[in-house]
Amino acid sequence: MRINTNVSSLVAQEANKQTNVTLAGSLEKLSTGFKINKASDDASGLSIADKLRTQANGLNQAVANGNSAITLTQIADKAMAEQSNILDVIKQKLIQAGTATTSAEGIEAIGKDIGKLIDQVNNIAKQTTYNGTSLLQESAAGNAAGTALTFQMGTLAADTISTKAGVQANELGLSALTSARTTIAAFTAGGSAGDMQLSARNSLAGMDKALTTLNGWRADYGSTQNQLESSIRNLMTQVTNTKAAESVIRDVDYAQESANFNKQNIISQAGTYAISQANNVQQNVMRLLQ
Repeated sequence: MRINTNVSSLVAQEANKQTNVTLAGSLEKLSTGFKINKASDDASGLSIADKLRTQANGLNQAVANGNSAITLTQIADKAMAEQSNILDVIKQKLIQAGTATTSAEGIEAIGKDIGKLIDQVNNIAKQTTYNGTSLLQESAAGNAAGTALTFQMGTLAADTISTKAGVQANELGLSALTSARTTIAAFTAGGSAGDMQLSARNSLAGMDKALTTLNGWRADYGSTQNQLESSIRNLMTQVTNTKAAESVIRDVDYAQESANFNKQNIISQAGTYAISQANNVQQNVMRLLQ
């Protein structure tokens, strides 16, 4: 029997140390809720899980982008709806001015009213903005046609949805209004009532063209909103599925890990007992010295 080196105790200590390391890892998983807490737990799994988490975060931001874009399209739609109402009123007044029962003085008053309504169409185009971005013309200062608005609706550069380019819902864009303003100025400048009535009637076709152009822009914004809403529903489904895939890789199974923790805890206690017994065996050498 040898007493200088207690091999049995060393073996028991090594086994118990490894068990305690495993026990600590199990306790870490139970306390964090993750089975991958560091790269050494599962290097490839950590890489995949991190990519999935990044993708899910990007998709969530795309959903937020879509909701903001829907708000933008609704603002533009409501503005053009009001412009459409104004054009309807202008057409009604032109019809009123074009009949023989309206006097020359009445036609002049109608012309002034129509001029104010056209100015309001321009004001709406100028004032309709979202977060500083003009929606119905190039800018608040310039009344040229606006460019297409592009919304990022995914994690890739190509995942975009755009509005129609060239929206210019002002007097210049609705060119019939410019023509109508010129005609109205002519038939309110004086002359016979018959001539003024004829000028009013000649402006009716232009109002129909202006309404058609405006409604075309409005329809594009409506289609874009429908596209955005569909994209958001699809993105939300992708977020759910991506998070589920990440959960399978990263999240701990508490039932399984609790069972493993209890197992390692019992083994640790047994290891401690084995170490004490290995130390007791060395005491048997005393019997040889008696």
